[in-house]
Amino acid sequence: MRWILLASLLLVAGCSKPQPPVGKWEGGYDNNGTIVVARVEITASGRVKVSAPDITNLQNAKPEQMAMERSRLAAELVHVWDDVEPREFEFDGKTFRKPGGVAPQMVWDKGSNQMTLQLYIGANPALPVVLRPVDGFHDNPFASG
Repeated sequence: MRWILLASLLLVAGCSKPQPPVGKWEGGYDNNGTIVVARVEITASGRVKVSAPDITNLQNAKPEQMAMERSRLAAELVHVWDDVEPREFEFDGKTFRKPGGVAPQMVWDKGSNQMTLQLYIGANPALPVVLRPVDGFHDNPFASG
């Protein structure tokens, strides 16, 4: 009788929906003329706030212009963050997808607590933007603090 109860509990536990990690992540990407700054926050209810302003086609930009664009995007991210609406994602324990969607939107590594945002810009393949966990957001998402 005990093994039936144990098997039933394991079956129920195995069928339960994985809960997304609660926390904050931020980071940026700056390569091949593309700059992205990004923030993700997952609440205790599992709703996700995400924002990732970007600029592309800066392959021929001078270093001063690249620095100016990084600063501008970081300021834009800070400015719009309070207006970002949390939304629902499907989460399988590792990958976040839009409800009913197939394409990964974010991938979470449980061991490192690293989040990788899969950013789709135009018709290009997903651009992985690696985000680090943070206790609080910074004015500069590229900072390592």
